[in-house]
Amino acid sequence: MPATSLAEWLRSASDDELAALLQTRRDLATPPPSDSTVLATRAGTAGSTARALEDLDTFTLAVLDALLVANADTEPVPATKIAELVGAAPGKALDRLRGRAVAWGDDDAVRVVPVVREIVGPFPAGLGASVPELAGADLSELGEDEHAVLSALAAGPPIGRSKDALTQVPLDEAKTPVQRLLARGLLLRRDADTVELPREIALILRDGHSSSPAARHEPELPTNPHQQSTVDEAAAGEAAEFLRQMESLLTQWSGQPPPVLKAGGLGVRELRKLAKELEVDDTHATLLAELAVGAGLVADSGNTTPEWVPTTLTDTWLASAPAQRWLTLAQAWLDLPRLPGLAGQRDAKDKAMAPLSDDLRRPLAPINRRRVLEALAELPAGSGVKSVDELVAVLAWRAPRRGGRLRDETVRWTMAEASTLGVIALGALTRAAGALLADDRQGALSAMVDALPSPIDHVLVQADLTVVAPGPLEPELAAEIKAVADVESAGHATVYRITEQTVRRALDAGKTADELHELFRARSATPVPQSLTYLIDDVARRHGRLRGGAAASFLRCDDEVLLAEVLGNPVAQEYQLRKIAPTVLVSPVPLAEVLDGLRAAGFAPAAEGPDGRVLDLRPNGRRIPARTRNVRRALPEPQGASAEQIAQVIAHLRAGDRASSRRRGTEVRLPGGGGGSDTAATMALLARASRERREVWIGFVDSHGTASQRIVTPAHVGGGMLLSTEDERYPLHRITSAALVED
Repeated sequence: MPATSLAEWLRSASDDELAALLQTRRDLATPPPSDSTVLATRAGTAGSTARALEDLDTFTLAVLDALLVANADTEPVPATKIAELVGAAPGKALDRLRGRAVAWGDDDAVRVVPVVREIVGPFPAGLGASVPELAGADLSELGEDEHAVLSALAAGPPIGRSKDALTQVPLDEAKTPVQRLLARGLLLRRDADTVELPREIALILRDGHSSSPAARHEPELPTNPHQQSTVDEAAAGEAAEFLRQMESLLTQWSGQPPPVLKAGGLGVRELRKLAKELEVDDTHATLLAELAVGAGLVADSGNTTPEWVPTTLTDTWLASAPAQRWLTLAQAWLDLPRLPGLAGQRDAKDKAMAPLSDDLRRPLAPINRRRVLEALAELPAGSGVKSVDELVAVLAWRAPRRGGRLRDETVRWTMAEASTLGVIALGALTRAAGALLADDRQGALSAMVDALPSPIDHVLVQADLTVVAPGPLEPELAAEIKAVADVESAGHATVYRITEQTVRRALDAGKTADELHELFRARSATPVPQSLTYLIDDVARRHGRLRGGAAASFLRCDDEVLLAEVLGNPVAQEYQLRKIAPTVLVSPVPLAEVLDGLRAAGFAPAAEGPDGRVLDLRPNGRRIPARTRNVRRALPEPQGASAEQIAQVIAHLRAGDRASSRRRGTEVRLPGGGGGSDTAATMALLARASRERREVWIGFVDSHGTASQRIVTPAHVGGGMLLSTEDERYPLHRITSAALVED
């Protein structure tokens, strides 16, 4: 007999079918449903059903629309009727709908859960109200203007606004196309300025089909074939440039951290300053900033005047090999729960959304990002899409209800960001990105090492005091060149400029003139120009004649004998006092500590301020560190239940179904959790069932507070526990009622 309800259909499903349903619709299993009736009720709720429709493709949704057009939410509909409406066999689509419990029943009597009509809206498939008498209407006598009106409404939605609907006039008095169509009954008047196209007329104009032919098949995705090595090398070039820009950002923000906006995020002025320094646009600069924070290289300092400051991870990142640096950023981008592309757009209050602010937070962004890359991973190795818009169309067909209003823009942003980061090139996925998608970090690292050009160990010094690096330099050489020269232009070949200021900077860092001469003599593949030798010697000759040092405190005294006495005392060595003038001593120790030590040694010093007045340095109270602000972290995406957990839920469900379907004898209830004679009666009933190996129907409340029913065969009753023959344990205080199952 065919199932008459969704609950009955679910009850007759196999364990494998139920397991597939619960894996697809995870919300149905939490908490475990007590029986199939509860499961069917959950499956028919609006929120759960809407989530179940998110991943369905256009054709499956077209079949669902056809089911609603055929009123399958109120009565069973044969699959042949659906095939006529969609113009193709709906077999696999129907199976997908049944697998998600959106539709149920055999092919000769398919039904859908009633809530689907509420979710889809009042016009499934873009069709209006049904007027059966218009079926097969002759439209051949209509004029071109009337056909144009009908065709526009037939494409959906079937509602149109027109002032001609204000009054309905006879056909011989009608002057406009809308008036003539209303007079012929081919349009319905809904109110004073709204008309509706009847369903039957739209189906005539659509050749009898509820959906367009384009909905039946996934659009083709034209591709360009490339060698995988070509794709990897092109992407590696972009990746190397992105790494250089990230390094520049970290260097810039190390010296001048930008402030955090009061509302959170990075200000427009700071963003444009960053973009100007790096010679990129605002979108590119936003991506760099977002990934710097996303990878943990930069963070909000969280003090009273918060700034975006590089973290200690920056030093580790900078010391890593280029492939490892790329892997860190690529993984951070893949898992970033934010949409950098939203920066600069307006929110609901017409306020611009700032980079690094909470406005850009989108928890589903990683899923949508992977979806785009996985579509590229399906293509043959090295094949790249010809057009991003064509990829947008394919992904829109695969899941038109997913992604909301930003669905198509998210695909475009993902492709642009992936290209900038070196995840894709020439519209194709790299080997490194493919490995990263498969969670093979070592494989991704190895692929990027192979793709990146090998570091070189030499530079080309020019007569105009420029240094050309014809490729990525070895880390040690790159650091030495950056210490003595500034980047003038970056790219696959980086040009550095040596000036008097850069040479002085290297000398300030502790380099000597001989070391600089040796650097260029050993590392330059071209002869070192004489002008560079003269520049280094000239700057070195004038460097360091005026010297400065650091001191935390000083002592001054007009009596040189007293200062000599202080220097001769052990306290001078303890506090590292040294003479820099006949009447001045300095120390790296704070003044308060020095004065306390001198007083303990028998001297009577006093503290003075910048104006020469005596200061009181006694401590004035206890201090506590400033509290840092809490950082919001992205929550991990929930994972599907394991096979064991699903099996337990199904066992729970089957037990509830058995309990609801079996007859029971006189029931013993335990009001308020049991007690008194009711408890004694229950214990006696369970003990009797244990002796006679009789099945018992029990009402049970689990640890989540969920009430359910069970059919068990008691094996032992005692110690506050009921042990069944299936080794299941039921605390007696959670049993609310019990009855013997009648034969």
